Amino acid sequence: MDEALVRSLTPGVLTILVRRGADFAAAEDAVQDALIEAFRVWPAAPPRDPKGWLVTVAWRKFLDQARADSARRRREDLTEDEPPPGPAPGVDDTLRLYFLCAHPSLTPSSAVALTLRAVGGLTTRQIARAYLVPEATMAQRISRAKRTVSGVRFDRPGDVATVLRVLYLVFNEGYSGDVDLAAEAIRLTRQLAAAIDHPEVAGLLALMLLHHARRASRTGPDGSLVPLAEQDRGRWDTRMIAEGIGILQAALARDRLGEFQAQAAVAALHADAPTAGETDWVQIVEWYDELARLTDSPVVRLNRAVAIGEADGPRAGLAALAALDDALPRYAAVAAYLHERDGDPETAARLYAEAARKAPNLAERDHLTRQAARLNAGRRR
Repeated sequence: MDEALVRSLTPGVLTILVRRGADFAAAEDAVQDALIEAFRVWPAAPPRDPKGWLVTVAWRKFLDQARADSARRRREDLTEDEPPPGPAPGVDDTLRLYFLCAHPSLTPSSAVALTLRAVGGLTTRQIARAYLVPEATMAQRISRAKRTVSGVRFDRPGDVATVLRVLYLVFNEGYSGDVDLAAEAIRLTRQLAAAIDHPEVAGLLALMLLHHARRASRTGPDGSLVPLAEQDRGRWDTRMIAEGIGILQAALARDRLGEFQAQAAVAALHADAPTAGETDWVQIVEWYDELARLTDSPVVRLNRAVAIGEADGPRAGLAALAALDDALPRYAAVAAYLHERDGDPETAARLYAEAARKAPNLAERDHLTRQAARLNAGRRR
């Protein structure tokens, strides 16, 4: 069964159930039950209209839940509204659903977590990794968000900043995680940019395009990870890079700097360098300084340490790294890289092996393992 197809249909099905009167938490449970049924039934008997099938099954699941919890009159009203047979409407309500999930009754972090789980298709573990918190903590946060919006009318959309955060995290998971959601995040951000004149929307779209332009060169023929410095720049999508830089320049000209514009500026400097050796690391450090001021993010400071190591030498990078918590994701990988550049292969090999054990995905783990093996082999010669 095509898992990507099922994931792409989920937001529309969820939207239909909410519009027909289901509260959000019950609708999401019903859609999840329908997805489980689809995984069981479709391999042997795929439907001609997958979305219509999911709407029908999810609605029936919701009615079953309602019959167990609601009064007879309410049950009869819902039954009268059952979707008619035939193809489901083809309108794409995904972006609208993102705004509805960013409900004013939720804190921004809870709204983001709920949307990523219910609409973005990410697992609780993936969301927890993005937020740098334990999986159990994120599960509790999502459960609290569901309880908060249970029974709430979804007639007040949330703010743009929360929706941008969701789209950014969905893109990141699609770009580097287990499920390919990057193209969908770009599509929705294009829709948002067409509807809203906002420099940070433009900044996020530029950031996505500049990263996505390098997609073809990020892995080798065997699926192995290719670091940025070793990528074949001839495989980068120059048209997408030009589009991203043009969008970014127009946004920066408005002099309303935000974190997505600053991140896009870093990506543009990488994309604009003819070779890795010609990268303007000094300017990249300056943009990371801006990002640190805007976000105070430990991940930004980790990336800044790498940039300082390139601009001012590995000792300077290690000094910047020493100020950070060594429990940060990819801390060990950054430390390994800087120690290797500083001429300490023994420490670097140990840290690469440590980083491999903590890697969030198979490709990254294999790459770090190979780095450790390369340095160990060189020491034995």
